[in-house]
Amino acid sequence: MDMSCSRQHVDRRRALTAAGGLVTGAFLALAGPSHNAASAPARRPALAAAGQYANPVIWQDFADIDAIRVGDTYYASASTMHYSPGAPVLRSYDLVNWEIAGHSVPVPSPAVPTPPRQVTPMTGVDTFDGTTLKPRWEWNHNPDNTKWSAGNGLTLRTATVTNDLYWARNTLTHRVQGPTSTATVQIDHTAMRDGNRAGLALLRDSSAWIGVRREGGTTRVAMVSGLTMDGSWNTTGTGTELASAALSSGRIWLRATADIRPGAARPGTFSYSTDGTNFTRLGPALTMGNDWRFFMGYRFALFDHATQTLGGAVRVLRFELSTP
Repeated sequence: MDMSCSRQHVDRRRALTAAGGLVTGAFLALAGPSHNAASAPARRPALAAAGQYANPVIWQDFADIDAIRVGDTYYASASTMHYSPGAPVLRSYDLVNWEIAGHSVPVPSPAVPTPPRQVTPMTGVDTFDGTTLKPRWEWNHNPDNTKWSAGNGLTLRTATVTNDLYWARNTLTHRVQGPTSTATVQIDHTAMRDGNRAGLALLRDSSAWIGVRREGGTTRVAMVSGLTMDGSWNTTGTGTELASAALSSGRIWLRATADIRPGAARPGTFSYSTDGTNFTRLGPALTMGNDWRFFMGYRFALFDHATQTLGGAVRVLRFELSTP
């Protein structure tokens, strides 16, 4: 394909092809040398050095992609509407390197910068240093904006009293990066109250989590699995604790690793650390299903909810998404 895209209109069936399996939800595209590399502007070095690119270009869950070129900038829109904000908009300057620019729902948000600029990687560290969330984050429900704040970390206050994570508001999700990736989160849980649950989940119709449970004035880290939904989005299982360990310090590092390669169901594993360096595996692996009838891929999810009364909070100091 001519990656310089000299024509304004490009048939998306030629530019994009669907991923093999909804678990990857991958954005596939374009391979092949550019025919007009010599005429590409100097500010687009990736086009000038065009060559072979391995699919998928973006190995994340973006459904029903449509793409368009506006000047020297390319945009792609996905139809994901289950999370909030919805309908993510991606941006690229070379059709190979992409970033999440914003969302179309509830309000169009991407701003077009003046090229050249580097796109923001889909992996890396977020310390929640600004007062707004970066576009990579999406809520599981429309959020209660009185129950969270960002700046010097992300503070999540309990917004729901429930034993059901699927119904807990202000659960914040991040797409899994394929083929395998690891999310590591550092949490200050000193402000939790009895009955609160906070942690890191692998979230889909069959889910599991690792997190902190505060009960009877004591705190422990636990791994819970068996959270399930049926095809009508009804909760069929709220989970069972499969492993736990006592906690004495007020900070903990939680880690989840996900394998979303297509084909047979793959494992998701959980571990924790009290020093950020030495991690201990906790609980059995989650079998990450990929049934096509649940059309969204797995997400990493940060949560904090109450099971008794509202009150208490956790502070997420750092989130890192890494690949091998």
